[in-house]
Amino acid sequence: MRERIGSALKSAQEDGDKRRCATLRLIQTAVKDREAAARDNGKDGVGETEVIDILQKMIRQRETSADEFETSGQLDLAEQERVEQEIIREFLPVQLSDDEIRSLCEETVKDIDAHGLRDIGRCMSELKSRYPGKMDFVQASCFVKEMLRSEANGYHASKSADDVAEN
Repeated sequence: MRERIGSALKSAQEDGDKRRCATLRLIQTAVKDREAAARDNGKDGVGETEVIDILQKMIRQRETSADEFETSGQLDLAEQERVEQEIIREFLPVQLSDDEIRSLCEETVKDIDAHGLRDIGRCMSELKSRYPGKMDFVQASCFVKEMLRSEANGYHASKSADDVAEN
């Protein structure tokens, strides 16, 4: 991913795209800062998952700023923030749709044999390890909670109507 960011920066410099250059430099700086902090704590740099976390945080920051600029009537600044968001998003994995997230949540609940709300943490941990940066984990948490709450009321995601009929 770092190579992609570096080559995108070179292309933006060649094209004279100042906004893109500035945004890509911000990304590189944020990653380098996180790497320096990791080394200070005795770790060996940052991995792909941590870079994705950095990018997602940068997007959330720009979203907040854009909303604040819109509220205060500074539409040109809000638009700049949104352009930066799109540049940053280019480097994130493709996000899964709601239906895909729900399906993967159901699959994970089955795979780890989760029963009841006490297993939300295990489910979320498994989803995060399987699909880093590819889904909205707040939304996934809601789906998992809904599935496990339903199970507590007699429904289990791993049992379809056919499974129940066979038993």
